[in-house]
Amino acid sequence: MSGHGAPVAMKSHPVAGLKGIAEVPGDKSISHRALILGALSVGETKITGLLEGQDVLDTAQAMRDFGAEVIRHGPGAWSVHGVGVGGFAEPGRVIDCGNSGTGVRLIMGAMATTPITATFTGDASLNKRPMARVTDPLALFGARAVGRSGGRLPMTIVGAAEPVPVRYAVPVPSAQVKSAVLLAGLNAPGRTVVIEREATRDHTERMLAGFGAEITVEDTPQGRVITLTGQPELQPQAIAVPRDPSSAAFPVCAALIVPGSDVLVPGIGLNPTRAGLFTTLQEMGADLTFEALREEGGEPVADLRARFSPAMKGIEVPPERAASMIDEYPILSVVAANAEGRTVMRGVKELRVKESDRIAAMADGLRANGVTVEDGPDWWIVTGKGAGGVPGGAVCATHLDHRIAMSFLILGMAARAAVSVDDGGPIATSFPIFGPLMERLGARIEAA
Repeated sequence: MSGHGAPVAMKSHPVAGLKGIAEVPGDKSISHRALILGALSVGETKITGLLEGQDVLDTAQAMRDFGAEVIRHGPGAWSVHGVGVGGFAEPGRVIDCGNSGTGVRLIMGAMATTPITATFTGDASLNKRPMARVTDPLALFGARAVGRSGGRLPMTIVGAAEPVPVRYAVPVPSAQVKSAVLLAGLNAPGRTVVIEREATRDHTERMLAGFGAEITVEDTPQGRVITLTGQPELQPQAIAVPRDPSSAAFPVCAALIVPGSDVLVPGIGLNPTRAGLFTTLQEMGADLTFEALREEGGEPVADLRARFSPAMKGIEVPPERAASMIDEYPILSVVAANAEGRTVMRGVKELRVKESDRIAAMADGLRANGVTVEDGPDWWIVTGKGAGGVPGGAVCATHLDHRIAMSFLILGMAARAAVSVDDGGPIATSFPIFGPLMERLGARIEAA
């Protein structure tokens, strides 16, 4: 994996007819939260379907370092013996969160109202990402943070000895910030209130309620108001992690742009705060259907069937949809490159501070492959070449970003010439079986 080893150059060749069943891994967001809330419970939480990508494995190790007993029993099957709210022990070593912005920010929140000190670091990509958006609200509880200039890792958090509840309006749509504040509020007396103007993924709220926390969510003219009563005794749970919609996006989008494709992606979580990409694809004219709609573990789930869709058209994606598909814009831009006309994406400045500047990374790579892209501070526009119209042939820089790497490998499957990436190693952080899964469907991906 990049950041921990040598770059892994990869090349994806044009193919025809991706077919079969794509069983993608468990949801990364839910996997992180299941481990953390299991560690903050009293008793044994049992988890099935846990994503075993490096990001989640790093969170599992962090929970061990804070005193929880975390055991792997088999593929996707884990148990967490928690220490209770406020029960984290001071770790004896630096907490390495690898590539995971979600992991480090949620863990910072979970420990910030316990009187312990912890130092956090990550790989080269994570250590460039801003942490002040989390440490600023955590300071309101009484926590202190000392890090590198610009609020970057490595960083030491000194937890609040006498935490106080806070009322915090999230300045940018960010489920990570919201979740960090809520997790910090668990060990603060009284009620912690988070207000978000735009709804973001709500796995934390759903899971807190499932673990027995007293939490309410109210839609108001000011936005969603989430109120959490602190210092509960969380009850251990049995959690079945649904399959990750962000991972499902890759085989789904590949099927839409590769001629002759018909792919079924079963058991995908369709939480409305995560499903914006699929709505957007349907609006573009994608042959994408939802089968066997059901509910599992409190989350809506369905099987997704995607077929080659040569008549897709570019659209203007509503800015208010950005929060529900923020991680999917890179792969959406690949679909847009294979559609007719302009796809306009606005209100996406959050992409500038992900694992990489995703707007710049995708714009540069698409241009190198013969696609016209315009971009600004919080918007970008892809002018599509139509089905089979992308020339391809370029080598794209991934900037240690797993989603950039996978997006360009998907582009290569539908382009006229193979597309290469300088480093596919980061894919292991979120989707370790990406290569074998796509190859079983008919893709040709090789070491370059």
